Amino acid sequence: MTDSFRPSVLRAKAWDVLRDKWGQAALTSLIIYAGYLLVLLVSSLMPLLGLVIMMLVWGMLLIGYQFIFLDLYRDKGQVEVKTILEPVHRYGRYFGGFLLVCIYVGLWSLLFYIPGIIKMLSYSMTFYIMRENPEMTGEQAIQRSMEMMKGHKMDLFLLMLSFIGWILLSIITLGIGYLWIYPYMYTARAAFYEELKKEYAATQPFEGSSFGDGERTVVITTEA
Repeated sequence: MTDSFRPSVLRAKAWDVLRDKWGQAALTSLIIYAGYLLVLLVSSLMPLLGLVIMMLVWGMLLIGYQFIFLDLYRDKGQVEVKTILEPVHRYGRYFGGFLLVCIYVGLWSLLFYIPGIIKMLSYSMTFYIMRENPEMTGEQAIQRSMEMMKGHKMDLFLLMLSFIGWILLSIITLGIGYLWIYPYMYTARAAFYEELKKEYAATQPFEGSSFGDGERTVVITTEA
């Protein structure tokens, strides 16, 4: 493991980004938590409809939640809550990728949990890649994620494991702590992705690509 992928380094970067934005980050988590409670309520009243909503809506909101903290890590500006709806605006494409990831992880999990966890780590960069490469299908993004994560699945696992103390603290606070811990985790994960992309680009560069949130477009190149 290189220093750039050490959990302590990535967490420090995330903490620095969130330093004066914890309130905004917690509000964003509260919104996504309210959506989750709504899905649970529908599921308890109409189990089948709740499952459909979980697949059609909840997955897209979780992807958008990741994008919020990727943007925050890059721009170090304000938390843009509206970014949570970005996958909904490109629904068919993101849902296709989400469905494929769920199917593949589910099938591997049939071989017991460990293969499923390994594949979940391997596919973990899929939606970041789809966002930056709008010409890619979900299947292509999954393949790119697998390539990028070769030799780094344990790095990401250790990063997530390093938050176990914070997660236990959140449980003690009856879940309130999750309003802050999830932004912390996803910002650290964004830092991980940026380091991963740099390493991958050094040997197999991304082609120039762009993405936008409806108001601005960010162009990504890997030219030296």
